[in-house]
Amino acid sequence: MPGEPQADCLFCKIVAGDVPATIVRETDTTVAFRDINPQAPTHVLVIPRAHYPDAAALAAASPQILADVVREAHQVAVDDKVLDSGYRIVFNTGSGAGQTVFHTHAHVLGGRGLEWPPG
Repeated sequence: MPGEPQADCLFCKIVAGDVPATIVRETDTTVAFRDINPQAPTHVLVIPRAHYPDAAALAAASPQILADVVREAHQVAVDDKVLDSGYRIVFNTGSGAGQTVFHTHAHVLGGRGLEWPPG
């Protein structure tokens, strides 16, 4: 059921505390933790505590929680001191776009030049 924890979801296990992660921020609706394979000096994932497979599903079901994810992504940039140099928030949607964990998550990237277009 949408929003409910999924037994086979890595990020649901991180939310539950069953899988360790380097958590940098937590709110009632979100958890932010360092990526285990960082692509930039700042590479933090911000996830909703509720399970939704991607950002579009979360936006349709709970736009306020999606707003919480984006707000926390900004706060990660502030905390990591990449606000002035710039940062990127990325939602990969679908395996063809690089999504490997099907629990909504925003990548917060900063601390180095981020070329455009990405990829």
